[in-house]
Amino acid sequence: MIRVLIAAIAPAGLESLLERAKNIEVIGSGNDWEQPDVIIADEDGADELLELHPNANLVVLTSDPNPAAMHALLRSGVRAVLPDHSSADQTIAAVIAAAAGLITLRPEDLEPGFLPDSRPSDTTEPLSSRETEVLGMLAEGLSNKLIAHRLGISEHTVKFHVASIMSKLRASSRTEAVTTGIRQGLIML
Repeated sequence: MIRVLIAAIAPAGLESLLERAKNIEVIGSGNDWEQPDVIIADEDGADELLELHPNANLVVLTSDPNPAAMHALLRSGVRAVLPDHSSADQTIAAVIAAAAGLITLRPEDLEPGFLPDSRPSDTTEPLSSRETEVLGMLAEGLSNKLIAHRLGISEHTVKFHVASIMSKLRASSRTEAVTTGIRQGLIML
């Protein structure tokens, strides 16, 4: 059970929101200072709380998630910065992550280019049905010889398909081709 202390300005709605989660217990609000796993506070009270409880897992709710203030809070030890209008699921996820010692941010709050774009490029050429079949066999760890035997084609043709797959997926190894194929939903394990 994750024990949460609410030190935010408007704890009433927040308390009922958190009580929906089966693994969260609200142990107090305002100045009730039992030892919590996570403290939820507003941006104005964050510095004071971190001074009083330097090892606290602090989730900060803010009305204006501006990047400069958000980064300053994270550098000071805050575990999550969320807009005060965040959904119940987002708030609960942030509390659970903070209790586990993780930092939580919404992707839209990150600076452009901070995370690599993991979406598949629109310029990749689609795989043929035979290439998709070969990619699935690569995912099974089969050698070119075994793939050729299963498909009733020559080993040379399998090598051609593997080279084409790697080119289309912009992969430098069979493992990278399989990983990319999984990410793009081309194959399932």
